[in-house]
Amino acid sequence: MSRVKAVQQTDLSPEDQEFYNMVPTLLGRVPNFHKTLSNSPYLAMAFLPINALAQREWDGTDISGRLKELIVIKTSHTNGCKYCYAHNTALGQAAGIEEEHIQALSLNDFSNPDLFSKDEVLAIRWAEAVTNNKAASNNELFDELKEVFTEKQIVEMTILAAMFNMINRINDSLDVDLEEQTEVNKIKRSLKLNTSSYGEYLNWFSGFWNKKFPS
Repeated sequence: MSRVKAVQQTDLSPEDQEFYNMVPTLLGRVPNFHKTLSNSPYLAMAFLPINALAQREWDGTDISGRLKELIVIKTSHTNGCKYCYAHNTALGQAAGIEEEHIQALSLNDFSNPDLFSKDEVLAIRWAEAVTNNKAASNNELFDELKEVFTEKQIVEMTILAAMFNMINRINDSLDVDLEEQTEVNKIKRSLKLNTSSYGEYLNWFSGFWNKKFPS
């Protein structure tokens, strides 16, 4: 059982409740993770667009949704975060990541070239190095990354792995309850970020913030 409550929409103040109407437009559902963050609603509101932008595939990123999910799944498995692992293996399915990929990923078995490209293996190894706090000293791996990825891609992959290390630790530390599988599977709706919905969220949040905290 979660150590803190999962805040329901009706628990929020009337002016804050619109947030829960906006979350599914970016994430496909309102997960217990964001309900937990909503114990501090303004932090939850500010974190949502960063979460969505870093993790989802969209026109402004040069990293596919599949590669992003391989990074997230590897990070979550390495940390043993059952909550994130469940949600992101589901999202990974929407990106074509099947059970055989997940098993190989879990075992660091990259011997089958039909499962992962060389670029994907490098990204997975980098995510593991970031997660184990060994990236800073692994110059050989970084040099390999630079041969196939741009600096923009490397920065985005590093941000994603680091962000999910934080998310993993929040979920584990607060023992966030994992939803039923039917609810978890709603994440599959959100593999690609709807940039129009993202813009609408930013406009809403900007207006909300200026009204709530006028300068």
